[in-house]
Amino acid sequence: MSNELAIYAAHSEDSRGRVYKDDGSEYRNEYQRDRDRVIHSSAFRRLEYKTQVFVNHEGDMFRTRLTHSIEVAQIGRTIARALNVNEDLTEAICLAHDLGHTPFGHAGQDALNACMQNFGGFEHNLQSLRIVDILEQRYAIFPGLNLTFETREGILKHCSKNNALKLDDIGERFLKNEKPGLEAQIANIADEIAYNNHDIDDGLRAGLLNIEALRECEIVNIQYENVKSKWQELDDSQLRHEIIRRMINAVVSDLIETSKALIDTVKPDNIDDVRKCGKSLIRMSEKTESMHKKLKKYLMDNLYRHERVNSMAEKAKETIDFLFNAYIDKPDLLTNEIQKEIKLNAGKEDKLKVARLIADYVAGMTDRFAFSEYERIRNYKG
Repeated sequence: MSNELAIYAAHSEDSRGRVYKDDGSEYRNEYQRDRDRVIHSSAFRRLEYKTQVFVNHEGDMFRTRLTHSIEVAQIGRTIARALNVNEDLTEAICLAHDLGHTPFGHAGQDALNACMQNFGGFEHNLQSLRIVDILEQRYAIFPGLNLTFETREGILKHCSKNNALKLDDIGERFLKNEKPGLEAQIANIADEIAYNNHDIDDGLRAGLLNIEALRECEIVNIQYENVKSKWQELDDSQLRHEIIRRMINAVVSDLIETSKALIDTVKPDNIDDVRKCGKSLIRMSEKTESMHKKLKKYLMDNLYRHERVNSMAEKAKETIDFLFNAYIDKPDLLTNEIQKEIKLNAGKEDKLKVARLIADYVAGMTDRFAFSEYERIRNYKG
């Protein structure tokens, strides 16, 4: 494989640049700098204590948003390298894609979105962009992380047209029905591959899933039979890992070959041709995509809606709802820093800005801190 990037890849020297003028680095390209800024951010470190499926205190061996993001980046890098597109940009997007997630995973996001219904709602993709554009305060000369357009484009996977109208050029593609560059498309599908396969691992480890029952999913059964035909006496851990790693390899290999064929058909001359071609060029074959969707549905029915996970979700929703409304009713429960921010930039009468600042604070919490704040305020109010 050539080390030279394809003409339709994102080339750092041709980046649309950053919002704020920023001197370059002698030793790193622009996308490597983006990746490093994400890794050194406070929001990235907090992902270590945020839920993937199981609440953080459920056990040290379950995946968190941090380990998930690292696994997504590994899958994304593999695909990007095989397709001769920009591995550094792909990695930066993968590592940043979950920065805006609330504590307690999707249950936390649903709860915070419900709390924010009268204030514009809450969506974790937009929150990730808000973090890298505004909320991270690390640099003397600009707010946020001041990432390149291409990294920011990849972070914003979904956006309603109403929200897109409020954004700068980063929202234009949602109004024009365009796609992002290949690196962003890779990060998006690497996320799906990672959580489908690694949630199986955590579900089996927790005893919520059963490998024999999972065999009703063709994508699992194929690899189960492959492994069993080679090794009859594997213990549960070895069997689980062999099946999952082979599933990932099979899906990624299929994705690479299918994507190569699509790219060869479209023959884009640059990244803008990719954006304007009207369809995603990073795809699985129809058969593999169908099997992957069936696995996703199986996990929804048997893992994400499992009684134990639902119980955790209800506690999560109760905690988020309680915290948000407690802070709305009594802002002096907030930190001195946020109270100062409200006085300077919102004022008590601007309910929309106050609610958004509170949502920023709640969304940034780790699972453990949210629970501890819940107990602190409940005892304080009691």
